[in-house]
Amino acid sequence: MDKDQIVKTAHALADAAREAVLPFFRAEGLLADNKEAGAGFDPVTEGDRAAEIAMRKILGEMRPQDGILGEEFGSQTGTSGLTWVLDPIDGTRSFMSGTPTWGVLIALSSDAGPLYGLIDQPYINERFEGGLGIARMTGPQGERVLKVRGDRPLNESILFTTFPEVGSAAEGAAFTAVKNKARLTRYGLDCYAYALLAAGQLDLVIEAGLEAYDIQAPIAVIEAAGGIVTDWSGGPVHQGGRVVAAAGRQQHEAALEILSHVS
Repeated sequence: MDKDQIVKTAHALADAAREAVLPFFRAEGLLADNKEAGAGFDPVTEGDRAAEIAMRKILGEMRPQDGILGEEFGSQTGTSGLTWVLDPIDGTRSFMSGTPTWGVLIALSSDAGPLYGLIDQPYINERFEGGLGIARMTGPQGERVLKVRGDRPLNESILFTTFPEVGSAAEGAAFTAVKNKARLTRYGLDCYAYALLAAGQLDLVIEAGLEAYDIQAPIAVIEAAGGIVTDWSGGPVHQGGRVVAAAGRQQHEAALEILSHVS
């Protein structure tokens, strides 16, 4: 692999997604289609589609040999053994609501999992990246190294999740058991919670029902910053499912002690 070209490509993708998606953010009359039949709500906007189209165009020019897995337009086979995993707007509900806690997720992966990832928040101009020897963020306060908080007891930990329900009734009950032992629990940040964990601001993110494109970029960023991301049994989670991300082994093990009992 050419590390410099990979990083250059990832930033080109993020820049293109920013340009494509920002005109839709807080735009009057923004419409969303529902991808989920029945009573559920899984929204997609023109911003989602425009950002993924822009990124796929860049990949066709800069890395045509690589595969692509995107949330909105599916899989495209490559020949290199590497795949770009794209979520053009992680947190479309936040995007629709005008809150700047959604993000663009970009990862480069092999069959073994993500090698490099980038979490971009275009509106507040923050970018978090990790892998291939990189662990850094840039934003309004300049550039800094990403580093997780490290070990701390669960009763001193800050815990995040996106939806209070956290999946099924059994999954929700397990999350509540962790929440009841944590110092502080907050909700609703989508991928931005993972970015803040890598930046040393919180201790745990616990979610269920994720897809590969939801979690591969956060895995790369958090692991590069010294954190841990697994499923609820402590195994690999790059294909999605139940996720626990931790800033240290102590809080990770305490969370797994509760979460691993869910069947």
